Amino acid sequence: MADVVKPVILLVEDDKAVSTVLSYNLRKNGYAVHIIESGEEAMNKILQCHPDLVILDWVLGGKSGIDVCREMRALKSTKNIPVIMLTAKNHDMDKVAGFDAGADDYISKPFSPLELISRIKSVFRRIRPAFSESILRFYDVEMRLESCAVVRNSKEIKLAPIEFQILQIMMERPGTVLNRNELIQKVWEGRTEVNYRTVDVHITRLRKALLTASNDDFDIIRTVRLAGYKLQMPKNVKQSESQGG
Repeated sequence: MADVVKPVILLVEDDKAVSTVLSYNLRKNGYAVHIIESGEEAMNKILQCHPDLVILDWVLGGKSGIDVCREMRALKSTKNIPVIMLTAKNHDMDKVAGFDAGADDYISKPFSPLELISRIKSVFRRIRPAFSESILRFYDVEMRLESCAVVRNSKEIKLAPIEFQILQIMMERPGTVLNRNELIQKVWEGRTEVNYRTVDVHITRLRKALLTASNDDFDIIRTVRLAGYKLQMPKNVKQSESQGG
């Protein structure tokens, strides 16, 4: 059975005791976690692993969490990644500064891991609602995460685990161009032996599997030259219509 892709969270925290407790609770709740201790390293890691959410401590050695957040919002590739700020600062003006820098939520220390998990779920429901759904839909394809089943036009499609994970990532972000490096980071966890050709081979297999159940021979996977892959609709169908019900 295929494994469901876990949302990736980057934790930027220089207190090892705090990061150990938080990472344990995040993994226990089904998230994949990367930990960085300094603000200077944060942007490189964000660009490398393409996290689904970043947890930023405000006070870090060297570059602050606020500075990192501003840098993220200034780049096209990272500006939409949700950010939760962690800080001992609890004055209203500090909160305003955090939100002005682009943070999506703000938690004052001390806080419980349960509160952080609740805030993460709330941010995902608001910004990445696909992470809160057990069924993903795009055009005539339905993906049932709990049973790891893929159905197109009422026909179940058998996918290998890698193809299942690639499709899940694409269906969580319909219309978004996903580059090969991002897929390598999320599906293969950045393993160095995996190259772009490997991604292309699995995309080809996924395409063929999806087309076997198509009623109109429409390929929902589009290759975007020099960029990557994205899900596409037929020109006469709107995305909102395909995801209704």
